[in-house]
Amino acid sequence: MRELYRRSHPCITLFVLTSLAIVFVSLITNYGSNTFSLLSLPSSPWTWTSTVISSSSSSPTHSSKTALYPTFSNPKMQRVVENLIKELNVESMLRSGKKRDEKMEKIESDLVRVRELIKEAIVNSRNSTLFVEDEDYVPKGQIYRNPYVFQRSYLLMERLFKIFVYEEGEPPLFHYGPCKNIYSTEGIFLNMIELSTKFRTHDPDQAHLFFLPFSVVMILEHLFDPIIRDKAVLERVVGDYVRMVSAKYPYWNRSLGADHFMLSCHDWGPRATWYVHQLYFTSIRALCNANTSEFFNPRKDVSFPEINFKTGNITAGLIIEHPSSFNRTILAFFAGRLHGRIRPTLFEHWKDKDEAIRVYEKVPESLSYQELMKNSKYCLCPSGFEVASPRIVEAIYAECVPVLISQDYILPFSDVLDWTKFSIQISVGELPNLKRILMGINDDKYRRIHESVKQVKRHFVVNDPPKRYDVFHMLIHSLWLRRLNVRIYG
Repeated sequence: MRELYRRSHPCITLFVLTSLAIVFVSLITNYGSNTFSLLSLPSSPWTWTSTVISSSSSSPTHSSKTALYPTFSNPKMQRVVENLIKELNVESMLRSGKKRDEKMEKIESDLVRVRELIKEAIVNSRNSTLFVEDEDYVPKGQIYRNPYVFQRSYLLMERLFKIFVYEEGEPPLFHYGPCKNIYSTEGIFLNMIELSTKFRTHDPDQAHLFFLPFSVVMILEHLFDPIIRDKAVLERVVGDYVRMVSAKYPYWNRSLGADHFMLSCHDWGPRATWYVHQLYFTSIRALCNANTSEFFNPRKDVSFPEINFKTGNITAGLIIEHPSSFNRTILAFFAGRLHGRIRPTLFEHWKDKDEAIRVYEKVPESLSYQELMKNSKYCLCPSGFEVASPRIVEAIYAECVPVLISQDYILPFSDVLDWTKFSIQISVGELPNLKRILMGINDDKYRRIHESVKQVKRHFVVNDPPKRYDVFHMLIHSLWLRRLNVRIYG
């Protein structure tokens, strides 16, 4: 196993944060067709029940966007997809009948066994006596879609999963990221994975995934001219980096990028991947901006939470003493700037309209943001310019029930966590009736939701060093699931 060098990093003084679901049934079954192909995915789509916040209150439907190479109405996008399919077919034909890559086949044979063990767990999941006793934590309760299957997958991940981080590139554009502001999780993960002795390997032939350690935030901070606004800096840096590692190593070309991943919390994270089409359509993209209307693909991409560490202190947002669920005197609270498509509707109906629902653009100096969250039963989390909002995690930290108001957003770790059990989801059209909806939740239901918020908090907390089941491990687990979701033939 390979352990990479350690870099000094300002995030080292912080503490870190980290998810499966019943959807895993379709994730590991029915691979491909009888025709040889270099890559294959399950023929069945994932069952994303209650995980996409759609533009209406009805259950989400699944379009061709969730295929590996979807069909687009946009001619430009469709031409790119058709070229990728041709490339895949050509590569598959060239490799058909030739000697297989033994190292790749060893990795894949191990993953076949893992899939079988998880399928076995799915069959046995109704037998609660089969949980493995664990002094740290046993994931039980309604916050999980299938807690037994999650535990089985998580323990297999801890035992087997290895990630190779390319060493090429120098800080601050590579191997480095922000440790404070709304992009904090990008820098924290970059630091944590580089220092990990459990998941990081020095030997690329032992790796299940390969990490491309560029930071979109740092590229834009150091190379983007706000006057010229030349977005091609992303194309040059990201494109050159992928070309370099694909020329130096065999691993990108071996899988066409399917076992590689990037990570970004910047709004332009998805845009940064467009300039390398295999990175956009084939590789795993771990993004805060997990917007299906912008072609985020939950079958291969990972949604991870946006956390705003304003000072770089990862304990600053954690309120130690919380009122009980019935000692919270404010029904609902929100404070934030007026931007995006959703917040104007929220402000129109509720700003300065009702003492029970406190909506501010800026918290008055006489009041405290954290105290308002601490004393609110519900914390409103409307999307702004982008779908993700750091208020979701802030609400969970304050043990305030999040009220999610968004469109086309894949929630973090939603293949494991059942967000309906610890949040309220409201469509934009329901905002005029917000108070009636929240007042209609009886005390028993509110108590159950509030207890679930307290339980789920461990999966969003940042620890340094990382602790089992925290947000770092939940992100690693999401990557593990996406790797299990693709079969790469050697």
